[in-house]
Amino acid sequence: MFIITNRRVNVGKTTVKTAFGDKPAEGPNELRLAEASRVNSKWHINVFPDRVNATGQAVSAKKAQEQDSMFASEYVAKQLVSKLKTYTPSRHLMLYVHGFNNDLASVLDRAEQLEQNYNLEVVIFSWPANGGGVQGVLSYKSDKRDALASVGALNRVLERLQSIVQQLHADYVEQLEQTTEAKFGDDAEKWDRYFTAAAAARCPFTINLMLHSMGNYLYKHLLSSSVYAGDQLIFDNIVMVAADTNNAGHANWVDNIQCRNRLYITLNEHDSALRASRMKMGEKQKARLGHYLRCLESKTATYINFTGQAHVGTSHAYFEGKPLENSQVRSFFQLAFNGQTAEDSLTFDAARNLYYF
Repeated sequence: MFIITNRRVNVGKTTVKTAFGDKPAEGPNELRLAEASRVNSKWHINVFPDRVNATGQAVSAKKAQEQDSMFASEYVAKQLVSKLKTYTPSRHLMLYVHGFNNDLASVLDRAEQLEQNYNLEVVIFSWPANGGGVQGVLSYKSDKRDALASVGALNRVLERLQSIVQQLHADYVEQLEQTTEAKFGDDAEKWDRYFTAAAAARCPFTINLMLHSMGNYLYKHLLSSSVYAGDQLIFDNIVMVAADTNNAGHANWVDNIQCRNRLYITLNEHDSALRASRMKMGEKQKARLGHYLRCLESKTATYINFTGQAHVGTSHAYFEGKPLENSQVRSFFQLAFNGQTAEDSLTFDAARNLYYF
């Protein structure tokens, strides 16, 4: 799987511990790409240089202008699209932003489970979220600082993702518009129906975003920052799982999020990690969005309550492990992570503005 990161990297190193550092890159907005694969049950890492050829190998400065030279991000995009088109049944693409105190080996293990459990192609955005080696409250505060320092990097990821999607479709869309115009002229209904079907056949996968735990805190600060463009319509679904950010006032920034289909916020009142998160900062730490069943005031989000569901218990990551023994939980995430509408079989509680199982 592919990794996008603003961690410090070491080109040529092949293990998780040697290829990636615990600190942000010297310029925290600097992004590097890498590929991770299993070799004899261990992760093998290939950090890409800035420019590569058509096979992903480094290109010298003298050959940087040659026809098959490209930025690593373009190479990764082409590999992903080519890979996604080979799957039968089709797979969908997920950008996964992890949370607090996650070392990269654990992030890779979790992303691998996401791929296997939900038939996905996962791309990881990894920020330096492991507390710089400290523990407890100091680790939590350190990761909050690193999250804030990573805002610009995440924005660059989204900008680059949007640019690549546009590039991949630009020539085809222009050609398709001409074909559709020749076929249907002024018949707007037939024009739209044909164009939509042909475009979907060309790109038979959705692109979705999963934010877990403090990854939501990072995304929140991106939305309120001066660097965020704000009009990027990239994702079909955005799933905010166990959000470790304030419940208070969340509608002010959540309602600025744009997606094509659904914005889901998942809730578990018994989430032990979010309870611990609230205690780490003492009285200053307000109720966390992912475990508070009140003040759910967003006009655009769809809130899903997992509290009390069989096998969920106090889980902070109820999209994996034992909670998946609950078929309803598994079904929800299967649909949500694959760009589909996931709440149709659930019951809506109008008084609290949430869905439950």
